[in-house]
Amino acid sequence: MPARPKPLVLDDVSKAIIEQLQTDGRRSYAEIGKAVGLSEAAVRQRVQKLQESGVMQVVAVTDPMQLGFYRQAMIGIRVAGDTTRVAMLLGEIPAVDYVVLTAGSFDILAEVVCENDDDLIELLNKRIRGIEGVQSTETFVYLRLHKQFYNWGTR
Repeated sequence: MPARPKPLVLDDVSKAIIEQLQTDGRRSYAEIGKAVGLSEAAVRQRVQKLQESGVMQVVAVTDPMQLGFYRQAMIGIRVAGDTTRVAMLLGEIPAVDYVVLTAGSFDILAEVVCENDDDLIELLNKRIRGIEGVQSTETFVYLRLHKQFYNWGTR
C-alpha cells in the first residue's frame, strides 16, 4: 500500500485565506488581505502556492437542474477484483462526477449527473455495468438536494 503523503502544515493566515475563499471564491485579493492582515500581493502569492501545491482549488459550482441535468444519483458498486482499476475507469465517464473507494456494503460509490432517467438507464447498463469486474450496482436516486456546502473550513 502506498504511503500517505505527509499533510501540509498551514499557518493561521493561510487557513484564514482559504476560509475567506470558501465563503466567496470571487472575493478580491485586496478584500482578503484586509481581513487577514496581508497586502494584496502577499495574498496573491499565497493563493498561488496553495493552488500549485494541490491544497486548494477555486471553482464555480453549478446547479445541475438549472443546466438541464434533471437526474442525479449515487451508485453503490460491488466489485470482484481490482477496485482501483474500476474506479479509474469510472472516473473517465463524463457523467460521473465523484468516485470514492469505500469499506462496507459497497466497494465504490460513484455520483452521476444525467439529463433524464433514460440517460441514467443507459449509463448504468452500457457504461457502468459493462466494466469488467463490476459485480452489482445499487442506485440511489436524488429526489431533492437539501444541503451542499464547501465551506467546512480548515483545521
